[in-house]
Amino acid sequence: MSAIVIIGTGLAGYTTAREFRKLDPATPLHLISRDAGSFYSKPILSNALALKKTPAQIALNTAADMERQLAATVSPHSSVSAIDPAAHHITVNGEAIAYTKLVLAVGADPIRLPLAGNAAESVLSVNDLSDYQRFRDVLDGKQRIVILGAGLIGCEFANDLRSAGIDVDVIDPAAQPLGRLLPPQAAGFLRATLEAAGVRFHFGTTAQSVASAAPAIAAALADGTTIETDLVLSAIGLRPRIDLARASGLTVNRGIVTDAFLQSSAKDVYALGDCAEVAGFNLPFVMPIMQAARALAKTLHGTPTPVVYPAMPVVVKTPTCPTVVCPPPPGVDGQWEESVAADGVRALFHDSAGTLRGFALVGAATKDKQSLTKDIPPLLG
Repeated sequence: MSAIVIIGTGLAGYTTAREFRKLDPATPLHLISRDAGSFYSKPILSNALALKKTPAQIALNTAADMERQLAATVSPHSSVSAIDPAAHHITVNGEAIAYTKLVLAVGADPIRLPLAGNAAESVLSVNDLSDYQRFRDVLDGKQRIVILGAGLIGCEFANDLRSAGIDVDVIDPAAQPLGRLLPPQAAGFLRATLEAAGVRFHFGTTAQSVASAAPAIAAALADGTTIETDLVLSAIGLRPRIDLARASGLTVNRGIVTDAFLQSSAKDVYALGDCAEVAGFNLPFVMPIMQAARALAKTLHGTPTPVVYPAMPVVVKTPTCPTVVCPPPPGVDGQWEESVAADGVRALFHDSAGTLRGFALVGAATKDKQSLTKDIPPLLG
């Protein structure tokens, strides 16, 4: 009997399973999870304090719940050690499991800085619900935190922690927050607004060591500054999980390489989500994952369907300073034009032909999100 196996139970894995079940209620479906297999919204992790959500409240469904909902088998706390594309089976906890089609939705791992100091191992990162549980356990009673990284997740956590009254220092080698997403004046408005809320930024430098300075922790920066803190959180980015795919002979680059149909270099093996490089794009955001899951479900059901990426703005969860960005495609020649007002910044990116290809909206300018999105050509498809 045919069977579809999905490795990964994050948004990509579970959404693919849900979309497939809408089309096919009967084909055996098996999901493999490295953790407890609970279903939850990962984006909520960086603003759960403001929402007054405990880790237990974030998990919406258990693995058993998902089995019932999907009429599937969910194997929690399971390790996949090998994929054999020729034999169409994977090795899970030492046992072979056959598949007719395999979906890799294995996500990404936090990038770790090579920090010196006897407290370097105490640096936390949050990439899933179990990480967040550890973070909240350690955070209890703490009043000061250092965040490594002023990107999307770093800024969201900074906003969330300040909303809970915790002192926050954010360190980043770039010259501004959201350095890869925002043009300078939009970034400056975000920085000023978060600083007015009490966030302290340290740009143009990096953390070098994290050492115990009982009862505190001393974070030493490359510029000679030392910050006393109670906790250090690393939010410097994610690296797609490609080791299993590489060891199995699949083509990898910035992620597991697939075409627009989510097909990897191996027959009947597909990939999506944070681990995948889809037709040249690695987009670790909710909207691209949803688009990919819907297309892949149709392909798995027997109707090959390429993914379409329309313009997909990213809403940054910094309620102190509402921010929306629709980044221009990588490599597109063009320039930003920024309009600054007292209550926000509206930045538009036009390519060399004058076509709107991206935007960044900060503060009150976020009201233009919907109208601008309609004017941007699809990213793919």
